[in-house]
Amino acid sequence: MEKGIFKESVTSPASPQYDSSDSDSFQYTTEVGGNTSKATYQEASGAPVEVNSPLGYSVGPVTVIFLNLSKMIGTGVFSTPSNVLTGAGSVGLSLLYWVIGYLMASSSLSVYMEFASCFPSRSGSEVVYLEQSYPRPKYFFPTVFAMQTVLFSFSSSNAVVLAQYLFQLADAESTPWKLKGVAAASYTVAVLVLAFNTRWSLRIANTIGVVKLITLIFIGISGLVVLGGHTSVPDPKANFRNAFDGSGAATVYGTTNALVKVMFSYAGFENAFNVVNEVRNPTKTLRWSAPLSLGLTATLYILANIAYFSAASKEEILESKVVAAGLFFEKVFGSSGAATALNFLICLSAFGNLLAVLIGQSRMLRECGRQGVLPWTSFWTSTRPFGTPLGPYLVKWGFTMLMILAPPAGNAFNFIVDMGTYPGSIFSLILAIGLVITRQRRKRLNLGAPDYQTWHVTVGFSILSNLYMVAMPWYPPSTGAKGGDVSFWYATYCAVAIGIIALCGVYYYVWIQLLPRLQGFKWEQTVLTLDDGATAHKMVKVKKES
Repeated sequence: MEKGIFKESVTSPASPQYDSSDSDSFQYTTEVGGNTSKATYQEASGAPVEVNSPLGYSVGPVTVIFLNLSKMIGTGVFSTPSNVLTGAGSVGLSLLYWVIGYLMASSSLSVYMEFASCFPSRSGSEVVYLEQSYPRPKYFFPTVFAMQTVLFSFSSSNAVVLAQYLFQLADAESTPWKLKGVAAASYTVAVLVLAFNTRWSLRIANTIGVVKLITLIFIGISGLVVLGGHTSVPDPKANFRNAFDGSGAATVYGTTNALVKVMFSYAGFENAFNVVNEVRNPTKTLRWSAPLSLGLTATLYILANIAYFSAASKEEILESKVVAAGLFFEKVFGSSGAATALNFLICLSAFGNLLAVLIGQSRMLRECGRQGVLPWTSFWTSTRPFGTPLGPYLVKWGFTMLMILAPPAGNAFNFIVDMGTYPGSIFSLILAIGLVITRQRRKRLNLGAPDYQTWHVTVGFSILSNLYMVAMPWYPPSTGAKGGDVSFWYATYCAVAIGIIALCGVYYYVWIQLLPRLQGFKWEQTVLTLDDGATAHKMVKVKKES
């Protein structure tokens, strides 16, 4: 197509628009899904709206809250406080980082909420929002994001921490391979729990979510009791007397590393946006339930950290590595049955996190498949035979097994946490910028503002905070290139993450651009309808006319 002024072919309600800023013509479709009376108005190359969701409409406000809360409250708040304290240098600054992390997560949450209001009948969160923000070059963002979503679809770090707590619960010695074996078995059980029924899988996840919420509330209240001097802890206020002592020793690398760990703990505030098409009246439901889940989680995180600092010395927490909560139980309850029971509840909390992540990311993977840019469209899209996204579940299981068994045990946790967080920061930055682009495009099409619109300053803060999280991990530690929290080059996780995304870009170029040119065909989309009612786009080869 020649460059110049292109007509945007638009289906009702808007009239055809003309825009010289786009490099290709845009065609829009509108469809009202079965979950809302609000139309989803989108660029036509995106996956079609499923008017009747084959996964049902079982997600209500309570499930929204616990999908987010259960993904956030997994192992992060129990396992990362020592790393956050190491980076902060002081107790006071460590607590402040948890507040800053909440503000960063809250700004990104607002971006998701506006996108969900624009596309109320599309599940998959970033899959959809990137697809619609950047429709050109055609298939680029869907292909790159789909491939990186598949390659990063592992939950090994949480499974490993669950295994550590299981060994602590059993009061048994572990070896690296015993730990890996228990982690692999735990994740396999989580997949089996969800594989056979969507409605019951949500109910099980909600039940465990309630238990883990009660657990964290109990830790917070226990910490306040300790702080009040009502336990055998000798000096519970010791860490709070000069709370900011040591802040001057904090480095740029330490601050960034601490925030990476904090954001890992908040990861999951967006989980319910992966199931939007299973929520009735999603904009109305999400606008209060999603912020509530994040605010409640942030409050409990801060109370939990106060509990840890009231029960143990700064030095003991720094040495606790990934079992800070276990140290708290030991200090407050000793080796009593109460400590054993609370360790069991933390294991259950970690298991609930595995379920919540599986539920959300399976929908994300399914939406990637519905775009048509992955091979074997039916495998990703079908809900047969149990009415569940079995294909995505199996993919997540396979990659998680690989990441549990392959990395060396000593550096596995910190490296996988960091590598899993970094691509999220990159795409959150691109997504926040994409919201600005989407607003301008909707304005050109005279669509008006969506039902939910976040403040401009909030979008700006989301862009800046995610830019920081993308750029600053490259800043070296003061102790040298191997002075980070792993035994190798400090920025390895950044390089590996970007390398994988770059390979996804190469895959796009070869599959979408190079092969058609060499073999004389072009890709076209056709709508695929499966016998379970699922719909998707499928890429088909069409021979070019000579």
